[in-house]
Formats: sequence, C-alpha cells, structure tokens
Amino acid sequence: MNLKKIVAAGVAAVCAVSMAACGGSDSSSGVTDLTYDQIKLGETGKDIKASIKFYNGRTDMGLDSYPGKNWKSYIADFNKLYPNIKVEAQTDTNYADNALTRLQGGDWGDIMMIPSVDKSELENYFISYGSLDTMQKQVKLASEKAYDGKSYGVATDGQTSGVVYNKAIFKKAGITKLPTTPEEFIADLKLIKEKTDAIPLYTNYAAGFTMGAWDAYIGTTATGDTKYMNQKLVHTKAPFKDPGDGTHAYNVYKILYDAVADGLTEDDYSTTDWESSKSMINNGQIATMVLGAWAVTQMQQAGDNADDIGYMPFPISINGKQYASMGGNYSMGINKKSSKDNQEAAMIFVKWLTEESGYAMNEGGIPIKYGDTDLPSIYEDFKDVTMEPDEDSLEGEEDLFTEVNSDSELGINSNGNKRVQAIVEHAANKDKSYDDIMKEWNDAWYKAMQDDDAEAKY
Repeated sequence: MNLKKIVAAGVAAVCAVSMAACGGSDSSSGVTDLTYDQIKLGETGKDIKASIKFYNGRTDMGLDSYPGKNWKSYIADFNKLYPNIKVEAQTDTNYADNALTRLQGGDWGDIMMIPSVDKSELENYFISYGSLDTMQKQVKLASEKAYDGKSYGVATDGQTSGVVYNKAIFKKAGITKLPTTPEEFIADLKLIKEKTDAIPLYTNYAAGFTMGAWDAYIGTTATGDTKYMNQKLVHTKAPFKDPGDGTHAYNVYKILYDAVADGLTEDDYSTTDWESSKSMINNGQIATMVLGAWAVTQMQQAGDNADDIGYMPFPISINGKQYASMGGNYSMGINKKSSKDNQEAAMIFVKWLTEESGYAMNEGGIPIKYGDTDLPSIYEDFKDVTMEPDEDSLEGEEDLFTEVNSDSELGINSNGNKRVQAIVEHAANKDKSYDDIMKEWNDAWYKAMQDDDAEAKY
C-alpha cells in the first residue's frame, strides 16, 4: 500500500469515529424518509416552510443580465407552486476547487452540485434519493452518483461531447461536409485559415477548465466502447499509445497538439479570454472550440448571430461510425446535515427543477426525466451519431479509477487542466514532441496501476 492510500485509510478511520469532522452527518441530524419517487409535485410538501440554499457553479445564471433564464426566474416559477419554500442560489466562480473544500467543512447549504469525490464517500455527505433500482426508473444517469444500491445525485441535465462551430465561417471556407476524422478536421482548419480571417481553433488556454474539457472525449466518443472509460481504462497499461487507426485518447489530444504546432490557433495562447470568446465565435472571429454541449447556448446568446452557432460530433470515427459519450452535467446532492424539513424541501426543488422547470432544454442539455426523449435543437448534426452513457465500474472497483487517476497525477476529468495546457505549451514552443508527452503519461499511468494493484489486462 502506497503512502497516499495509507493516508486515505487514516482519514477514513477518523471519519468513522467522527462523521461531523469530515462533513458527514452527526447523530442529531434528522434524515428524511422521503424518497424522490414519492414526491407528487404540487401536493407533497405543501405544508413545509423552509429556507434552503443551492450552492452551484453557474455564476452567469446568478446575474440579472444573463441572456437566458436565470436562477431568480427559475426560483420565482418554483414559488408559484411552493410559496413557503424559499430558495437562495449561491454561485461560485471557482466552484470546482471551492466546492470540495466546503463539502468537507459542511458549510455549503442544502443542495450542491456534487464535486469530485469517491462514490464510497457519497453517503458521508448526502442523503439518498432512494434505491438505485427505483431511481433508474425516475431519472437517467442515476448510477453516476450511486453506491451500494442507493442513488445520491440527480444530474441537472445530460451532456454529450462535441465541437462548437460557426456555420457561416465553415460556409465561407467552402466546407460543405462536417469532418469525421482528425485528418479531415485539421484539413478544414487549414481551409479556414486560408480563406477567412477567423481563428480556426480557439484553445481558451488561459481559462484552464476549457483545457480539461478535452478529457471528456477519450471514452465512448473515441473508442465506440461504452465499457472503456469506467471498466477498461484502469486496466490498460498504455492508454495513450497510438492505436494506428485514428481513434482512442492518443488521437484526441493529437488534434490539439497538431492544431497549435501548425499555427491554426490564436497567436498567443496566454492571452485567451473565456468570456470574450463567446462573442468572438458568435460574430465570426472564431471558427471552432472543443467544448461540451453546455457551452452552445452561451455562445448563441453572446451576440446577434445565434443561428450561426452549431454543434458537431467530435471528429473521430470507429469503423466509419461516430459515437458520443452521454454523461450527466453536475449532479445535485442534498446535505446529510440539513434539517429534515430542509432536506424534504430540497428534494422537492430538485425534482421540480428536473421535471417541470425546463432547465435542461433551456441550457441545451438532454432532459434527465426518465422516458423524456426530447433533444434540444443543437443536436441537429448528431442524427447519425450513437449517443450512449459510459457503463458503470465493475463491482468492487468503484473507486479504483479515482485512485489510479489521483496517484498518476494526470487528473483525467478531474482538474487535469495543467496537463492539457502543457500540450499547447510544448506544441507552441516546439520543445517536446507529442509522442514524448504521451510516453510520459503512459509511464505515470502504469506506475499508478502497479501502486494500486490494478491488473493490466489490455
């Protein structure tokens, strides 16, 4: 057992002795018996009087100037049905980091967008919405925040991974068919540079989180295998090697390296700006950005050319077919330390936001209510794409990926921003080859697998 695992074991022991010290529930907390499936909106909880806090990372929706529907508007709609449940939406500009700190301290309110924690720890911080079997009949992706047969989170919406693009720029460059391979995508970026004044691919390097976004494409999207991300990756000795067929993680990140090395990105990556990039792609100064579907509505709302903003499948094909991983956006968890009334009020608000508010469709997301097959218009280019969620981890290995990912210090889908930023830096400075970068990643991954006793099967 390595040092990190020894420390983790020690923390777990301390938590077992004093849950309150680790942000969990103490014996005085009144955990509700109400489950998600029992709630009948407009009837359940009509007598509850409560003031609850919803801690989240959507700072844009906290502004009166937000061009879409903001939190104030959603809460006003909720209060038409539940006037005695007051909801405060508290937003945080550095949510990914601060949420984990506040979670462990317990001072975050009643509902939060669950940060990156081991599944085995979910019960220490959050109440259960009900059994996983029952929740899977209520909402999609219920298993993403589930452990030991119970579900602890409800996704705000479903997301796929693709590329935001400006249709007018593509037309001006003479591109009539969307790219389906890395080679076609790079060729299109070169056409855009040659025939337009737009930046072909905007890295958004300086924002950080936009770099980590590249990690979302290495699962089903790049492999066509729904078992890859949560079952096979942790048992793959060299997941970043070149498979030779234009697929897998190697070819995902290579698009970024090649685009920078070939001068197909902004002139100075260090001066990129996230907020201004929204209006830049809207008005035709940027042609493409590699981001999740959540970004599309923000780009559409950033100027007068909403109809020019499209969303294309990521340019990788497996045996001639394209895939897109479907996963949840942040999931909403309810504080185990809140009062019983607040827990019930919080669960009612979560169900309302999920089933009645229209939030998912408004934000360009896939509705989470089970059986709802509607898709927002941004997915018009995904008609021939297979969109599937990644399968769950194997039983007994629920936390193995988290351990290997942490010990490798790669931070895949978990604050690995600097790792992907380094691709941009080395490609721009021409001081390290792409294959050398991938070798370093493979070495770090395999060492962590060995440290954590993850068998190399692939």
